[in-house]
Amino acid sequence: MNAIELTNVTVVLGGQPVVDGIEAAVARGEWVALIGPNGAGKTTLLRAIARLVPFAGSIALEGRDTEELHRAELSRLLAVVPQEPSTPPWMTVAEYVLLGRTPHLGALAKEGRRDREAAARALARLDLLEYRERRLGTLSGGEKQRVVVARALAQEARIILLDEPTASLDIGHQQQALELLDVLRGESELTLVAAMHDLTLAAQYANRMVLLDRGHVAADGVPRDVLTEAAIARHYGASIDVVPVGGRIAVIPRRTTSNT
Repeated sequence: MNAIELTNVTVVLGGQPVVDGIEAAVARGEWVALIGPNGAGKTTLLRAIARLVPFAGSIALEGRDTEELHRAELSRLLAVVPQEPSTPPWMTVAEYVLLGRTPHLGALAKEGRRDREAAARALARLDLLEYRERRLGTLSGGEKQRVVVARALAQEARIILLDEPTASLDIGHQQQALELLDVLRGESELTLVAAMHDLTLAAQYANRMVLLDRGHVAADGVPRDVLTEAAIARHYGASIDVVPVGGRIAVIPRRTTSNT
């Protein structure tokens, strides 16, 4: 059974199709990077999967149509790390991460020991234990991003959608966050779908890429097959070199002018 199945998924915003007839499937335990130029439909597709925007077609998570899932059921199955999360400045880091346990609580129920332990594990894995009592309003952009990822991990969902998860992070914390997600994927067959602008980072961690352009799938496959010089020139309008690095590949912009 696939973790995610998309059948003729279309999203229309402002009278224009932003995502147009997408057909795709993501296997359990797979890491798929959504790539493509600005406006390609990456964020909108993630939002459709999370049932945050109306769409035509059908989306199934582990064999169940998302339209048939109650919101709490959907949240137990799927966690979202948005590009611009809501982070109330007055809330502490510990309180915010504990919100990830909300889908597991009954009506009017309070968090128990298991919930607090799950939140603590998430904080520890992202090196945030010393930030527990800090208020979100005092954190840098990169620190907030790590807290948002920690909340998603505390949710203990089997599918995580990430929209530019490393955008605000320095190179050390980029590596830390992505390595952690990859470890969790291996340990618990976690399924990851991440919209990523950094093509080299995407190629280092994702085992499959879906290249979107103008709401359509332009390419789908392993990084080496998708990230070609011709494809990047066609869809991004960029000149690049693709360089092998440790069994993976790196995408390096090619300078088109020279100053001597």
